[in-house]
Amino acid sequence: MITVAVLAGGSGTRIGGGKAMVQLDGRPLIAYPLAAAHEAGFPVVVVAKRISRLPQLREPVLCEPFELPPHPLHGIVTAINELGDVIALPCDMPFVSASLLERLTTVPGRVVIPDRGQPFPGLYTEAALPALAAGMHRGASLRSVLAELHAHELGGVDPELLFSVNTREDLERAERRITSGR
Repeated sequence: MITVAVLAGGSGTRIGGGKAMVQLDGRPLIAYPLAAAHEAGFPVVVVAKRISRLPQLREPVLCEPFELPPHPLHGIVTAINELGDVIALPCDMPFVSASLLERLTTVPGRVVIPDRGQPFPGLYTEAALPALAAGMHRGASLRSVLAELHAHELGGVDPELLFSVNTREDLERAERRITSGR
């Protein structure tokens, strides 16, 4: 069984902190990827640090252990250790679709990502755990670990589905896109 692990453990300093709680069109930013995961029919878990600011959630929260060294791979490694194969999905991707999440599961591979250079959303399997954990502990970038793993790339993914809200400018762009689509 594959679980969607919505990653909400980042500090969000470029957007003012508490990224999961940032409001986009009257909803917390994390609500958008959660909705896509539920629409796709996957079980869903939020992965965060104990100190992460989160809105009230109906999904269970899995906390990253404190003893791990600081690294962006924390959430992925924590999720695989607890849940097995996961689709890692950041809390800052408001336009990700259920069909993209489903598509990640249709091709074989230890790791399946949308496109080169885009690690999220991605299918990360237990078979990839040793390389992911080793990369985390040596401080390697996620992209370099994905290259070592020869991650399978779907290709042909609409870049708008992969848009991440990292700054206030990104938030304004997302807001414009939502309001213009009404």
